[in-house]
Amino acid sequence: MAYKIVTSQCTGCSACEPECPNQAIYEKNGVFMIKPEKCTECIGHFDEAQCVAACPVDNTCIIDNAYPRYQA
Repeated sequence: MAYKIVTSQCTGCSACEPECPNQAIYEKNGVFMIKPEKCTECIGHFDEAQCVAACPVDNTCIIDNAYPRYQA
Protein backbone atom coordinates (compact mmCIF):
# COMPACT_ATOMS: atom_id res chain seq x y z
CA MET A 1 0.00 0.00 0.00
CA ALA A 2 1.17 3.46 -0.70
CA TYR A 3 0.68 6.41 1.57
CA LYS A 4 -1.51 9.33 0.63
CA ILE A 5 -1.82 12.84 1.98
CA VAL A 6 -5.25 14.00 3.11
CA THR A 7 -5.23 17.23 1.15
CA SER A 8 -7.90 18.89 3.29
CA GLN A 9 -5.52 18.58 6.26
CA CYS A 10 -2.29 19.48 4.46
CA THR A 11 -0.98 22.88 5.51
CA GLY A 12 1.50 23.08 2.61
CA CYS A 13 4.44 23.31 5.00
CA SER A 14 6.62 21.06 2.75
CA ALA A 15 8.16 19.18 5.69
CA CYS A 16 7.44 15.84 4.03
CA GLU A 17 8.79 16.46 0.53
CA PRO A 18 12.55 16.44 1.23
CA GLU A 19 12.21 13.47 3.60
CA CYS A 20 10.85 11.06 0.98
CA PRO A 21 13.64 8.72 -0.18
CA ASN A 22 11.75 7.96 -3.40
CA GLN A 23 10.87 11.51 -4.46
CA ALA A 24 7.22 10.45 -4.48
CA ILE A 25 5.94 13.66 -2.86
CA TYR A 26 5.13 16.71 -4.94
CA GLU A 27 3.32 20.02 -4.54
CA LYS A 28 0.10 20.83 -6.40
CA ASN A 29 -1.92 23.98 -5.83
CA GLY A 30 -0.29 24.70 -2.47
CA VAL A 31 -0.71 21.24 -0.96
CA PHE A 32 1.38 18.11 -1.20
CA MET A 33 0.49 14.79 -2.77
CA ILE A 34 2.13 11.36 -3.06
CA LYS A 35 2.62 9.50 -6.33
CA PRO A 36 1.47 6.00 -5.32
CA GLU A 37 3.54 4.31 -8.01
CA LYS A 38 6.71 5.72 -6.42
CA CYS A 39 5.77 5.21 -2.75
CA THR A 40 7.45 2.23 -1.09
CA GLU A 41 6.22 3.08 2.42
CA CYS A 42 9.95 3.67 3.10
CA ILE A 43 10.44 -0.11 3.26
CA GLY A 44 14.14 -0.82 2.86
CA HIS A 45 15.02 2.76 3.79
CA PHE A 46 13.55 3.48 7.22
CA ASP A 47 11.56 1.72 9.95
CA GLU A 48 8.84 4.39 9.77
CA ALA A 49 7.36 6.20 6.79
CA GLN A 50 9.21 9.50 6.66
CA CYS A 51 6.20 11.51 5.50
CA VAL A 52 4.35 10.41 8.64
CA ALA A 53 7.34 11.22 10.85
CA ALA A 54 7.86 14.67 9.29
CA CYS A 55 4.26 15.84 9.08
CA PRO A 56 3.28 18.21 11.90
CA VAL A 57 -0.44 17.42 11.47
CA ASP A 58 -1.53 14.04 12.86
CA ASN A 59 -3.25 11.61 10.48
CA THR A 60 -2.47 13.64 7.36
CA CYS A 61 -0.20 11.01 5.80
CA ILE A 62 -2.16 7.78 5.84
CA ILE A 63 -2.13 4.39 4.12
CA ASP A 64 -4.02 4.39 0.83
CA ASN A 65 -5.89 1.08 0.75
CA ALA A 66 -6.56 1.49 -2.98
CA TYR A 67 -3.03 0.23 -3.68
CA PRO A 68 -1.49 -3.16 -2.84
CA ARG A 69 1.24 -3.50 -0.23
CA TYR A 70 4.69 -2.63 -1.57
CA GLN A 71 6.83 -5.65 -2.45
CA ALA A 72 10.59 -5.06 -2.36
